[in-house]
Amino acid sequence: MKTGQLIPTFSIILALNLAAPAGNLAPREIDEARTIRCNNLIYSTGKTSVCFADKFLSTAASKTGLKIAPRFNSVKLDSEAVFASPFTVISGEGSFRFSEAERTNLKRYLTNGGFLLGSPGCSDADWDRSFRAEVKALFPDAPIKKISMDHEIFSLIYNVPTLTLKSGGTTLVEGIEIDGRLAMIYTNHGLNDANNAKGCCCCGGNQIRESEKVNVNILLYSLLN
Repeated sequence: MKTGQLIPTFSIILALNLAAPAGNLAPREIDEARTIRCNNLIYSTGKTSVCFADKFLSTAASKTGLKIAPRFNSVKLDSEAVFASPFTVISGEGSFRFSEAERTNLKRYLTNGGFLLGSPGCSDADWDRSFRAEVKALFPDAPIKKISMDHEIFSLIYNVPTLTLKSGGTTLVEGIEIDGRLAMIYTNHGLNDANNAKGCCCCGGNQIRESEKVNVNILLYSLLN
């Protein structure tokens, strides 16, 4: 295994019955001896995703029968540990810059099959600007684009026809494709599900009300692709 490659920490065949009603999808064959663990990034000067709720992990496990750890695995972005999971969350508040080691790891992670879900704490505008700048620098040929509501991430487990905001109105999430694969989903509005985050003083910002359901779908999408 070369440095910077995504380490397969679980062996799983997801032969999903995609014709089943929403909420009833189940894998037909699972390696029950392995546990799927999801990363929560520590980056820059100690920033972390403490305000990103992990409740969707246990919900995804109960909906699918997959053995998914119910808590995030907190890892430093500049460490090899980031490659031990296929799914990673990043959030935070305030301006930041990645170190060169963090940039190298994130680019390798995403180009080797990893998936990133990002959303600022409290819809923080400074964090949003910093994150967009970092992603643009890493992937200048893969712009962040809006994802239409007919994408499969909105129907894999839960059928989510609309993303509604806490303040009113609707929104769309964004993403980047790498080599034809959706490798990241991002929104400047909250997918953090902050109301279910423990030890968090964040107001949640302009939360997407369907956060938990969308995050369950995104997790499953990342395991299938």
